[in-house]
Amino acid sequence: MLLTVARIGRAHGLRGEVALDLRTDAPEVRLAAGTRLQTEPASAGPLTVARTRIQQGRWYVTFDEIADRTAAEALRGVELVAEEVADDEEDAWYPHELNGLRAEGVDGRVLGEIVGLQHLPAHDVLILREPDGARTLIPFVRAIVPVVDVAGGRVVLDPPGGLLASDAANLVISDETRGDAGSED
Repeated sequence: MLLTVARIGRAHGLRGEVALDLRTDAPEVRLAAGTRLQTEPASAGPLTVARTRIQQGRWYVTFDEIADRTAAEALRGVELVAEEVADDEEDAWYPHELNGLRAEGVDGRVLGEIVGLQHLPAHDVLILREPDGARTLIPFVRAIVPVVDVAGGRVVLDPPGGLLASDAANLVISDETRGDAGSED
């Protein structure tokens, strides 16, 4: 199976260098000089890493096949993909492993199904399809997702009140929250 290592961003400079949006925890291995990467779409590659550098926490790469800014700009949005390798890391999962998992609350109640993973700047979020069809973004952090059991086909969620779309149906409005916010009794 091919997994996304990075998405190519904007061109940087005049000699074909591009910024990368990383999707791997081991960029120094996956993007080592001489590494040949497949692309999605396939027509953009394969590409061979000539050189990488890091500037202010951002990864930049130059490919043997790309010689100028015009060619680099044409790569924007292309995904760099590589073969899946065995991963011994206990709390690391690929998006395809999470898709389709049953989501349960800590009380065992079925909350829905995980239908995707989205990469956001602060952290990743799971996309939960609730039983009524509503889609909810769940921060993929240990406090909210304490258990990921791929072999058991489930994730356990401990969402704070109000995070799930289904929480709106159970919302209790007290007399203190009714009325004009600016008035005093």
